[in-house]
This record gives sequence, C-alpha cells and structure tokens, in this order.
Amino acid sequence: MNDFRQLGPSMLASPQIGPDDLAQAAALGVTLVINNRPDGEAPEEPQGAEIETAARAAGMDYLAIPITHAGFSAPQVEAMRQALDQASGPVLAYCRSGTRSTLLWALAQAQAGIDPDEISGAAQGAGYDVTPVRQVMDVMAAQARHQTV
Repeated sequence: MNDFRQLGPSMLASPQIGPDDLAQAAALGVTLVINNRPDGEAPEEPQGAEIETAARAAGMDYLAIPITHAGFSAPQVEAMRQALDQASGPVLAYCRSGTRSTLLWALAQAQAGIDPDEISGAAQGAGYDVTPVRQVMDVMAAQARHQTV
C-alpha cells in the first residue's frame, strides 16, 4: 500500500514504493517517477531497475537522482529542478521515508525562486519537515530573486 503525499499540485513524495504502486501513480496522472534512493541501500527493497521497468510499463518516465545520507550536492538539486521543469505532468519522488525526496524538492523549488515559507508550509502539510535545509533554501531563494531583478 502506498503513502503518496501531496507537496504541490503536481508533486508527490513517498516512502519506498513497489512495482504494484505504479498503477495507482499512473491513475493519479503521474508522468515521471524520480528515485532518490541509492541501489543497495536496502537490498530487500525493490531496486531502481525493477521500479524503472514497472514505471515505463505503466507509461511513465523514470529518473534516478540517488541521495545518500551524506547530503545534497548542487548537481543533484539542479537535476531535480530540471526534471520538475521538464515533466509533462505530475511527478512522484520516493526514497526510504520520503524525506530526502521532499528535501531535494524543497531545494529545487528554492533554487527556482519559490518562497521558502511557502515550500516549508507545503512540506509540513504533507508531514515532512524541511528545517534541515531551511538555511540553504533561504540563500537559494534570495539568489534566485536577485538574479531576476
């Protein structure tokens, strides 16, 4: 059973999913599945190739942006932002608990200039806390606003 959580009109985060969850994701209109969990992190869980195969069979695109417990890098944030910008419909990102997916989404949103309070509120409404990356979000959003002025 899935635990898809709505972060925004076209963004869902979830704890680990299995191939059976992808039919419901497709029924919700999801067009892109983003895997933020590195293969091998939990060998007993479905690995990326299995999820990718099931996603593509259900008509969805698949992208892996693995996030380890070491944290986030600028290329990972940029990859997430590009994926969100280019998605043709709703996106489902997942990891072990959904937290890394939410934090990466939050950083990508801040990099795009979205108000960190708005991002934080959306995450909180879905049951996630972006406090660990809030200072970085504030800096990224300020830089984005400065670049557009």
